[in-house]
Amino acid sequence: MIYLDYFATTPCDPEVVRAMLPWFTQDFGNPHSTHEMGLKAAGAVEAAREAVAQLVGAQAREIVFTSGATEANNLAIKGAARHLKRIGDPRRRIVTLATEHKCVLESVVQLESEGFEPVVLGVKADGRVDPDQLRKALEVPTLLVSIMAANNETGVLQDMEAVSRIVKDAGALLHVDMAQMAGKLPVSLKNIDLASFSAHKMYGPKGIGALFIRRRPRVRLEPLFSGGGQERGVRSGTLPTPFVAGFGRAAELARARLAGDAETIKNLRNRLWMLVSQAIPGCSMNGDQSPRLPGALNICLPENVEALAVIERMPDVMVSTGSACSAAELTPSYVLTAMGLSREKASRCLRVSVGRSTSKAEIDRAAAFLIAAVHACQT
Repeated sequence: MIYLDYFATTPCDPEVVRAMLPWFTQDFGNPHSTHEMGLKAAGAVEAAREAVAQLVGAQAREIVFTSGATEANNLAIKGAARHLKRIGDPRRRIVTLATEHKCVLESVVQLESEGFEPVVLGVKADGRVDPDQLRKALEVPTLLVSIMAANNETGVLQDMEAVSRIVKDAGALLHVDMAQMAGKLPVSLKNIDLASFSAHKMYGPKGIGALFIRRRPRVRLEPLFSGGGQERGVRSGTLPTPFVAGFGRAAELARARLAGDAETIKNLRNRLWMLVSQAIPGCSMNGDQSPRLPGALNICLPENVEALAVIERMPDVMVSTGSACSAAELTPSYVLTAMGLSREKASRCLRVSVGRSTSKAEIDRAAAFLIAAVHACQT
């Protein structure tokens, strides 16, 4: 099988698996215990925290481990809003984009029942936020803005330097979902208060993520969970040492391979698009007007060719129609419709994502399968 769904998840790198194994059986101590085995596990946790921090340009003490980016996004948005409300901050507006991950959109919308004002901005046809529209939304005193760095369907990169300046000028907190960005391209946390990360998007294990919480100026959050006060009281619960160690090793590998991986993956992505676009008249690429992640390829197929029908005709090629978290709904991508595509056109789109393990031979075979599937649907 040819796997081209790296935005959904990535395989664990063998070195990550090797880093994890001892912590399951040999060194299984609770990292919050004070005996020798616990202290050894705690040392592994702190080493991983430092590795993640170095990858994203943070201080280790600014990194809080979570179960993944979904929890990190919930903690950042709800935690920041509830803390500021509790200490008497009068601001209630929270701004996000219509193309955000569902966990961000739903977190923002759910806060309306607690007296907050959710504002969901549209995006331009290229998938990026309109700076003037963002400035206008921030004319009302705003508590928090949440915008992802790289879209999980199109790979489109927001201009975070410009966005962060606008948000900071308005005096709001800025949260950035960096789950797709980290480990694929260099990231900057300048002017960013909160940022979410996920190990399984960078060849680490599922079930572990992190939240960057800026120390200076200090950002404070209300915890989502009640418990033992682990992770400096922000995120209670026993940390899974094997997953944390795997996350740390994945971050080390990503940091070492960042430039080389990005160039190789971009070239493979471009080759796939060249082969497909030359053989299938009428197909187009979504988000091609903007900077994108190296592995991102969102293809709109010709008229009367449904994406799901094409997927069914090439069972050996693993691609998708949109976010894995939304795929079960079997509806056109809300990200693409927010970019101005009709529901009919969005239903003709495939999300293809190339990764570290992809080979040139797989690209050529996948292109042949895709071309054959589209032609079969047209006959």
